[in-house]
Amino acid sequence: MSRHEIFGVPAPRWFSIPAHRPFAEDLARGLYEALIPEGPEALAQAVLLTPTRRGARALTDAFLAAAGGRALLPPQILPLGDLDEGEPPFEPGDLALDLPAAIDPLRRRFELTGLVKANEGLLNRELDAVGALELADALGGFLDSLQIEEVTAEKGLADLVDGDLAEHWRISRTFLEVALDAWPKRLAELGLVDVSQRRVLLLRALAEKWDAEPPEGRLVAAGSTGTAPATADLLAVIARAPQGCVVLPGLDEGLADKAWAQVEEQHPQGAMKRLLDRAGIARADVAVWPASRPQLAEGRWRRRVINEALRPAEATADWLHVIGELAGKGPGEPGATIARGFDGLSLVSARSEEEAATVAALLLREALETPGMTAALVSPDQALSRRVAARLARWGIVPDSSAGEALAGRRVGVLAHLLARAAADPLDPVILLGLLKHPFTRLGLDRSELEPLAQVLEETALRGARPHEWETLDRRLAEKKADAGDLPARLRGALEALTGVYAAGPARPADAARALAAAMEAFAADPAGDAGELWAGHGGEALSRLLSSLIHDSAGLPPASADRFADLLDALMAAETVRAGGATHPRLRILGAIEARLVRADRLIVAGLEEGVWPKGAPLDPFLSRPMRRRLGLPPPERRIGLAAHDFAQAACAPEVVLLHAERREGAPAVKSRWLWRLETLARGAGVDIPGHPEVLAWARALDAPGAYAPAKRPAPIPPVEHRPRELAVTRIEALTRDPYAVWARDILKLYPLERPDEAVEARARGTAIHKAFEIFSTEHPHALPDDAAAIFERLYMDALVEAGMPKEALVREGALAREAAAWVVELERERRDGRTLHIEQEGKLTIDAPAGPFTLKARADRIEVTRDGYGHVLDYKTGKAPSKKEVATGFSPQLTLTAAILAGGGFEALGRPTPGDLTYLEVTGRKPAGKVEIRAAAGPESQDAAAQALAGLSELVARFDNPAQPYLSRVAPQFVKARISDYDHLARVFEWSTSGEEGEE
Repeated sequence: MSRHEIFGVPAPRWFSIPAHRPFAEDLARGLYEALIPEGPEALAQAVLLTPTRRGARALTDAFLAAAGGRALLPPQILPLGDLDEGEPPFEPGDLALDLPAAIDPLRRRFELTGLVKANEGLLNRELDAVGALELADALGGFLDSLQIEEVTAEKGLADLVDGDLAEHWRISRTFLEVALDAWPKRLAELGLVDVSQRRVLLLRALAEKWDAEPPEGRLVAAGSTGTAPATADLLAVIARAPQGCVVLPGLDEGLADKAWAQVEEQHPQGAMKRLLDRAGIARADVAVWPASRPQLAEGRWRRRVINEALRPAEATADWLHVIGELAGKGPGEPGATIARGFDGLSLVSARSEEEAATVAALLLREALETPGMTAALVSPDQALSRRVAARLARWGIVPDSSAGEALAGRRVGVLAHLLARAAADPLDPVILLGLLKHPFTRLGLDRSELEPLAQVLEETALRGARPHEWETLDRRLAEKKADAGDLPARLRGALEALTGVYAAGPARPADAARALAAAMEAFAADPAGDAGELWAGHGGEALSRLLSSLIHDSAGLPPASADRFADLLDALMAAETVRAGGATHPRLRILGAIEARLVRADRLIVAGLEEGVWPKGAPLDPFLSRPMRRRLGLPPPERRIGLAAHDFAQAACAPEVVLLHAERREGAPAVKSRWLWRLETLARGAGVDIPGHPEVLAWARALDAPGAYAPAKRPAPIPPVEHRPRELAVTRIEALTRDPYAVWARDILKLYPLERPDEAVEARARGTAIHKAFEIFSTEHPHALPDDAAAIFERLYMDALVEAGMPKEALVREGALAREAAAWVVELERERRDGRTLHIEQEGKLTIDAPAGPFTLKARADRIEVTRDGYGHVLDYKTGKAPSKKEVATGFSPQLTLTAAILAGGGFEALGRPTPGDLTYLEVTGRKPAGKVEIRAAAGPESQDAAAQALAGLSELVARFDNPAQPYLSRVAPQFVKARISDYDHLARVFEWSTSGEEGEE
């Protein structure tokens, strides 16, 4: 064979590897078999261009496989997107372009953000840093489109908007005119150039160089569809080079000429049709790659079915003829059936994306049971890919994944996020606990020293109501006599520099980023001041680059508040993908759609087949409408759909393919991908069902499925009598009446609930505050009321709210309620005090005989008013709804009646033995009306009878629980349960047994 011929084909040489064949393996084997006979140097001197770096790595492996494990020097394999002067295939001094360096992508985003912010007046909008960044990304996409398509927009912008378009587009045109003038000038000032523009210039220079002086070695461009004009023209130059050729992925040579003529933007063959038309090459002149010819017939029917299913919409009228032919009922090969096209192809419809991820992981895991078998997941959905990787981890399998992980999900990213949020709210208990428990946090201590101190701080100072000042932490620790060392001071010191940046208002993002980096190092510092692994690894390196760019390149970004800087940081980290490092399984891969063009496995799981995922919807462009794009000469958004369709067709033609679809995404119904609809429609027309994988679905559903429904019975613990309480407060008697299980858990097992961090305290704070305000007011003014009594009570109430932890934002509303409540309280006091002695927060107890021994009842009365005629009126304060008269009468809310019984029995020693008077709830709300006096039993026989009945009921209740066989059941009075009545419902599994049909009453 002449050195100026390749496979006996004269230039220009265009080849195609059929979609059903493994692209990298066939390409490598074909080149190896053709060039090795000429000597080992022939292969080493060849230059092979691929679309991506991942494709280049796959081809290197394929050449090693083609050599059968023998040592060889593979060709120079270069990704088209990363060519640079001074590096192969360029030689030093080859180019006279003297191109500036490409601008760093992050710096470009910040520079464009500054440009957008500087011209926000043209957009009639006031933009913060996050809003400007979003528009900057859209502007960057527009500039990339112009550069990749080599469109000069300056002249076209003048006539871009006509009278039919809205004013918004006129504003957009004006802004774009300014941006297109300002951006090149800014790049010139920086001595840099856009990445896309630089790539186009390099590709053009390379095409010109190779057209004039073709390289001596073999030159192959493989896997590219030439969507960019510069790439397409370079491919044409390579194809006509004396020793050059272009290898296309999956050209459909079987599509009828009529249908080929109708191929448009959204068709899988659209990109290759445009490429061949631009190069002046007829489809018939594209040959099958020699290494693929012997296996050409193997995937014939699969290719035919997929290609027919995706044929242009205008040509689907021929489907009836095609179905007949494929089914063997019309012209064509006798005995050929459409069912043969589905051999090795199956479809799985999962209920949700979570189930889809489990199915994919199981299919990948199953492949490992066959020695030597490889498997790959192909999907553009990175979230699904990460889910699959997480599920594989349950078997200790780490696949070779291209999805990576968002920087925001790495440990260093989480620390940065927490600290950025802490700058806005440094005393948020949830954030502080997240920081204290972060694996990088040291705060100048060894981890063994930090953890016990952090636990003490959490339990005593960071649970419950939110602290509003640092001193609150010290006060809580002192009140509970807890020792957290100097940890609060260390926390405050590590955050001071960060919070100080915003002391004067919004800060420059550069200053905020510098303070954030310093705070991260302060939190990660060990006793020697070393930040340890903070900046190590892929995540640390990625975040350090991001913060460095913010510090040095974000001068154009507007100042931002702490909250908005945190939003900005989150947006930037979400866009940064960190590739996972470490050892991966050699037979499992997770690939993006483009990477799957060159990489093939024995089993492919093609997932994410929902509309909006694969294919993605056309992106919204804030600057250009569709007519405006067309007038500028930019490609329509549908072109991306055509490229995605080609990637799908390539993957779907593999020998063993599982198409995976989720019926619901994010809780909402999902629509099947249009390609699945077409494939299923074609199958139904032929009376054929696409095979499924019911066994894999069953595995997925059984993997984490619970056992048979066997609800737990209502718990009925029976502790020994000697362990049962012999002393209870009246409020605990109510619990014993309604929910004995809560008494067992709290008063016998001593299980006390932990308060939640940053717990909502409004209701509890009001109750605490009204009690304290009444107590102080009555103690300081026991007789005559001062003229400013209402103001005094209001101040006492508001001070108590602050002390109880009421959030500052809620205090404004409470101020109005406090004024109304204070006025009502003062009027009430003037009415009730005449001839009465007030006793506030009195403690009393009464002991009764019981089968297991004496039982003591305790009470702390909010207020008892003793009159001259010997009555003791019992009052209890409520800021919510008081128990009904029925609840009190039936004994389910015995607080007032039992307190009256203690009073009548002389249990309040300082009060003597007054006769029970009115049993009253004071509802104090501050609303309209501001308060109510709710009498549940009037003075005289009614209240005396109520107290006596309550005492008799108590004796009966205690006697019942003195019975060794009496269980402490959960929720014995559900008819009075309006909400959660116990902190122990989860422990009692109330939801489970109460929904299983078991009766809730004793």
